[in-house]
Amino acid sequence: MTINRYVCEVPSWIEETTSSRTLLQHRMAIVKHTQVIHKPVEEVFRTVTDVANFPKWNPTTPRARKLSAGAIGEGTRFELTIRGFGKVLQELQEFEQNRRVRLVPTIKMFTGGHLFVFRPDAEGTRIDHELEMTPKGLFKIFSPLMGVIGKKNLRDTANALQNYLERET
Repeated sequence: MTINRYVCEVPSWIEETTSSRTLLQHRMAIVKHTQVIHKPVEEVFRTVTDVANFPKWNPTTPRARKLSAGAIGEGTRFELTIRGFGKVLQELQEFEQNRRVRLVPTIKMFTGGHLFVFRPDAEGTRIDHELEMTPKGLFKIFSPLMGVIGKKNLRDTANALQNYLERET
């Protein structure tokens, strides 16, 4: 079972005044999605954190390589070629083995990242995704589109991950 729930919202830590909410709604997009993948947490977590292997399953990433030495963990850095963005450095943050990880890009266009939270589920692994995109500089003019772009990107990534992990072997 896949739970398709996409939400765009302003973070809860933002002051609840109308003026600050209105301003930030046009500057920041947070897109959430929940899915269940019929594989164990360890396998799903390993696939997500082995960013160098994204080209095997993520159609938006034709190339990727690990830049850091040693085992994958907090602070591990990767270089990805991402469709529409070119070369992007990504770092693993908030790394908790088999529980959560945030992929944080270093890119001129925006700040943010993709948080994955993993939980065992009767059917496999539940992943709660949270994609945050805050445009920078001249890219702020694209603020109204960030939620739309983020939702499509997150949907495509989640579907590709599920299809890859649940494929017949």
